[in-house]
Amino acid sequence: MTGFSMDSFSLEGKVALVTGASYGIGFAIASAFAAAGARIAFNDIKQELVDKGEAAYKEAGIEARGYVADVTDEEAVKGLVANVEKDFGTTPDILVNNAGIIKRVPMLEMDVADFRKVVDIDLNAPFIVSKAVLPGMIAKGHGKIINICSMMSELGRETVSAYAAAKGGLKMLTRNICSEYGEANIQCNAIGPGYIATPQTAPLRERQADGSRHPFDQFIIAKTPAARWGSPEDLMGPAVFLASGASDFVNGHVLYVDGGILAYIGKQPA
Repeated sequence: MTGFSMDSFSLEGKVALVTGASYGIGFAIASAFAAAGARIAFNDIKQELVDKGEAAYKEAGIEARGYVADVTDEEAVKGLVANVEKDFGTTPDILVNNAGIIKRVPMLEMDVADFRKVVDIDLNAPFIVSKAVLPGMIAKGHGKIINICSMMSELGRETVSAYAAAKGGLKMLTRNICSEYGEANIQCNAIGPGYIATPQTAPLRERQADGSRHPFDQFIIAKTPAARWGSPEDLMGPAVFLASGASDFVNGHVLYVDGGILAYIGKQPA
């Protein structure tokens, strides 16, 4: 039996591509990778977002190269991966499929076009980007793909039919990439964040006019054993684990970082 070393968690010399990582969860994960030794590439849909992201990384003392690319466009994604290889001298060792959107609309009021858009970004794009990086990983003999799933990969809730459908599909895409490419020493896992305090969830945490918590905020606090929203920083350690050699025999797994929500039936009414 070999001994254990903390070097198993090192990402030294690795190139990580994190999609949609100008801010929020993607930014936190990329920052953690950088602290573990990885070189960082990220994309966003608009130049202004890439510029803001590069400025934020620079302020944090992180060298990161940003690219404008639409992750739902296969040709654009091929160009993104080719540019990463040209600029970094190698194809990505680590991919995080983080780019995503949500539209909170009751199902009967949701346009089919909006449903398709959510599925396109949250499910089709991870397929497209994974497909683009897998040949390089196969050639290297190793690779790590981390998909950002959701509580809605397991649970339904009012107004998020498209998001839940996409994130449930992403859970199964994760397992299928594991099934197809595990023998090539590629590990595909997912992180399922609980309710995380990000700009995307800010409207759900706004204080009401009388100073009370937003009803949804109250609901989440009551449903979470940790009794708080998560922060992007809560995802850093799990992400480094899944990107590192420490998780080489973990494959097809969804690691829920949810403060205990999935383990909890909720408080009994008084």
